[in-house]
Amino acid sequence: MRYLSTRGGMAPQPFTDVLLEGLAPDGGLAVPEAIPQVSPEQLQAWRALPYADLAYEVLKLFITDIPEDDLRALTRATYRPEVFGGEAIVPLKPLNPGLFLLGLSEGPTLAFKDMAMQFLGNLFEYVLARRGSTLNILGATSGDTGSAAEYAMRGKKGVAVFMLSPAGRMSAFQRAQMYSLQDDNIHNIAVHGVFDDCQDIVKAVSGDLTFKTTHRIGAVNSINWARIAAQVVYYFHGWRLATAGAADPMAQVSFAVPSGNFGNILAGHVARSMGLPIRRLVLATNENNVLEEFFRTGIYRPRASSETYETSSPSMDISKASNFERFVYDLMGRDPVRLKTLWDQLAEQGAFDLSARQPSLEAQYGFVSGTSTHADRLATIRQVRAETGVVIDPHTADGVKVARPYVEPGIPMLVLETALPVKFSATIEEALGEPAPRPAGFDGIEQLPQRVQTIEPDVQVVKDLIAASAA
Repeated sequence: MRYLSTRGGMAPQPFTDVLLEGLAPDGGLAVPEAIPQVSPEQLQAWRALPYADLAYEVLKLFITDIPEDDLRALTRATYRPEVFGGEAIVPLKPLNPGLFLLGLSEGPTLAFKDMAMQFLGNLFEYVLARRGSTLNILGATSGDTGSAAEYAMRGKKGVAVFMLSPAGRMSAFQRAQMYSLQDDNIHNIAVHGVFDDCQDIVKAVSGDLTFKTTHRIGAVNSINWARIAAQVVYYFHGWRLATAGAADPMAQVSFAVPSGNFGNILAGHVARSMGLPIRRLVLATNENNVLEEFFRTGIYRPRASSETYETSSPSMDISKASNFERFVYDLMGRDPVRLKTLWDQLAEQGAFDLSARQPSLEAQYGFVSGTSTHADRLATIRQVRAETGVVIDPHTADGVKVARPYVEPGIPMLVLETALPVKFSATIEEALGEPAPRPAGFDGIEQLPQRVQTIEPDVQVVKDLIAASAA
């Protein structure tokens, strides 16, 4: 399996090269030359595998330049009960008839990002050791990517992390998880602005090919294809849990996904394209509903930073979703020329119109969408707790709220859990009148000393910080 750029300007590369690259040299995103296909017989053979071995079976279809024994060792080193809270790794939690939570928040930072990031930490260390090289990871986070990346990379040999976050726009718990880390290879940079400003800086630094090469810049945001590949695994896992014992061995399921940067639901699109029997992919947004508008109307109109709302599901406060380019590439028949035409139109006019293709978004690709407000989040958190005793975080609440109208008889609807509620306790307290339950080991995290530099949104300042502390 080799990888191309969505924009057509990169010669085919093996997986380990695109792993270390981040953005492609032409500014596009790495995509596989073809989506691997999985047969019904393979799906049935995978049903009884431990999660780590399921991960190996899925990932070896995308990673063909690492020896299979080594890849299996990496997945088994990653997906261990002591890291993810139990043998299940990802449990399925029933809510109402036909509606379930897929528990992706059992990892060390209590968010779904751990599912891919823990694998990336081991993968980076393995590849860099083989090459005798080092890597400086530059990332942007709206909340959970930062802590998941830093916990996965802390202490790793040959790796330094420079993580940009929007100053004052994450929860106190999220900030504490990131900024309290004191490891020498972890560098937190708070930027005055919104997530999109941070993401723009990452793209600008990565677009300077001389600087990128000199300082060996890589990425852990979902622009890194390895993140997407690792997230594909839990769609297969969720399907097998939800259809265990079904009369039809190819029974369908639907997934509802709280969506910000489009990476999580893109993994579902990839799984569906591989042959997993997914009925619908339900995209849920908050008030920053650029993606919801596209899937509802076919018009893509990203917003400026000044028009991006600060909400109570802050990890989704994104108006320019990086991974959307990969889906549009598929929508355009994997033709980089047609994609470039749209991106040029976007640069000139601030939008592009694919309304003529809108019916195919559900009919061909399974996508539907919906949006959720602060009042919806509070009401959903209250309702789920009253009906089931389960407390969910506000992003997951967006997913539950949007999923409900799409629940169909006989087709399980799995809402991808985004994070544990303790990460957003202020909203939980507003909804329920009491703080979110706090897992063992996290008492007093907000009072720990914090190490962070706060800057204006300036590309050169970030370059200088990297140059001064590079691995």
